[in-house]
Amino acid sequence: MTHTYKVTGMTCSSCEAKVKSSLLTLPGITGVEVSKEKQTAIIIMRKHIALLSLQKVLGSKYTISAEEHNESVEHTKSWLATYKPILLIFAYITGVTLLVEWMQGDFVWMRWMNHFMSGFFLVFSFFKLLNLKGFAESYSMYDIVAKRWAVWGYVYAFTELALGLAYLTGLNPVLTNIITFVVMTVSIIGVLQSVLNNRKIKCACLGDVFNLPMSTITIIEDLLMIGMSGIMLLTML
Repeated sequence: MTHTYKVTGMTCSSCEAKVKSSLLTLPGITGVEVSKEKQTAIIIMRKHIALLSLQKVLGSKYTISAEEHNESVEHTKSWLATYKPILLIFAYITGVTLLVEWMQGDFVWMRWMNHFMSGFFLVFSFFKLLNLKGFAESYSMYDIVAKRWAVWGYVYAFTELALGLAYLTGLNPVLTNIITFVVMTVSIIGVLQSVLNNRKIKCACLGDVFNLPMSTITIIEDLLMIGMSGIMLLTML
């Protein structure tokens, strides 16, 4: 995959060479083209590398930004092909939870939402835990809490796991829905900022496994959890 980043601080050809050689030291990067005139670095990599890792090898003299980041692969793929992983996950969770309701002999909306949210959090936390460090680094690029407190990315993954288990077991439903409502509301702020500012960055919703771009799909995903937890709270209080 190919990524284009904005790099500031380059003033001469030596700077170009320094930036290029520094970036090439990272495992997974197979090619780098640097331009001091355009203040850009085009990086070819085998898999996504977090912005923090790129900045670390460049040091303090140069600043690399994801503001101008885009993926040439994304532009050649259709919308359906790009978001196929997340659409399949939603289809599986929806299908399984609807089947559970059908086996009960009647359809109860509250029970279905409870099962759906359990499946959602358990599946999404699973993908985050496959590469916890990679998720935390990606999440810190846009989440308002993780930007200031890097540990939050790690905590968030386990929070999703705990919420999934809580919905599955019916543990203190009022507290579970309050935590869900608060956590997802805070999470959506960074997502909205990134999408509205047209920042082309990687969505960390499925951890570091799938290279999905931040988009309205992410907003819908968070709004769905906020809406469901809010509805269940209103019926309980």
